[in-house]
Amino acid sequence: MDFSADPDHLLIRAAVREVCASFPDEYWAEHDDSRAFPWEFYEAMAAGGWVGIAIPAEYGGGGRGITEASIVLEEVAASGACMNGASSIHMSIFGMHPVLLHGSADLKRRYLPRVAAGELHVAFGVTEPDAGLDTTAIRTRAEPDGEGYRVTGRKLWTSKALESECVLLLTRTTAARDCTRRTDGLTLLIAGLRDPAVSVSPIRKLGRNAVASCEVTYDGLYVDGTNRVGEEGQGFYYLLDGLNAERVLVAAEALGTGRAALRRAVGYAKERTVFGRPIGQNQGVSFPLATAHARLAAAELAIREASWRIDAGLPCGEQANLAKFLAAEAGFEAADAAVQVHGGLGYASEYHVERYWREARLMRIAPVPQEMVLNYVAEHVLGLPRSY
Repeated sequence: MDFSADPDHLLIRAAVREVCASFPDEYWAEHDDSRAFPWEFYEAMAAGGWVGIAIPAEYGGGGRGITEASIVLEEVAASGACMNGASSIHMSIFGMHPVLLHGSADLKRRYLPRVAAGELHVAFGVTEPDAGLDTTAIRTRAEPDGEGYRVTGRKLWTSKALESECVLLLTRTTAARDCTRRTDGLTLLIAGLRDPAVSVSPIRKLGRNAVASCEVTYDGLYVDGTNRVGEEGQGFYYLLDGLNAERVLVAAEALGTGRAALRRAVGYAKERTVFGRPIGQNQGVSFPLATAHARLAAAELAIREASWRIDAGLPCGEQANLAKFLAAEAGFEAADAAVQVHGGLGYASEYHVERYWREARLMRIAPVPQEMVLNYVAEHVLGLPRSY
């Protein structure tokens, strides 16, 4: 096992840090407060080729793996951009993976080069009000209509729906009662969002406000059959191909957010003097920060193993889920410690750690809550009876 630094990875980190240096904490605080999408940052990342890093070179991308993509997102988050920065590019970096694996040659040719260039924003529409994590219970229907489908339904938490031209949309084409398995009968479509049959409403939320999460309603939207991803009825299985990679990328974002918080907290603990000594000299302050560092370091090792296994084509369900679980916990604990170290000023927006805290909290819920990760580990790793 070789733990020596990869020169390419060091170059990636340095280049991404250079881009992020032009977007300080004040930029992200302003965009979070105003709920404005960070277009300048997105365009700078696209110009550097980072948005297309995981898309194959034949479609204009960088042709790199999940390891490199996770490093990019970690560095973005660690700059202080946290989830506002990472979420602005996350979907473009890897969200089209089902299209890459299962889409027709025509579909890939029409969409992937524009995504890689940063010209096309694609949202992701799966979650519904009454289904939640029970994806097989979704009600959004795609009814056959000539050479295509008419889509009717409602989705929640569709990030970037305001900025996106289209959405990778999971629909039900066969009622669950008519399927042998509830996971059958689900179909993935690339559907247009800028259509009178689509209405988009932002959801007011705790954090990550520079990237809107939206409720999207589809009222008879027509989707041409050429925009179907793979075979009809196989959409659920296509989604599974990308879930482990998504967990690793979110874990990297949690790691970066935790490191941003720890950096701020350590800096404050060195400078803040009370009772004639820097507060970082007190073990009540230094121990939580040292513990946060230890947990972040352990989470990084889990992330690196999981991304390596994905890129090597090895089974990685356990490793990807554990990476997400450990990094989400470590990132939030680091952000929480940073707020505590700042005392009352930790609640003040000008010190930024309250924003880190709000965004770090998200990774314990999305894209899969910690409890569902534990369900996976209990059932598939420990062999315990299924609990749901």
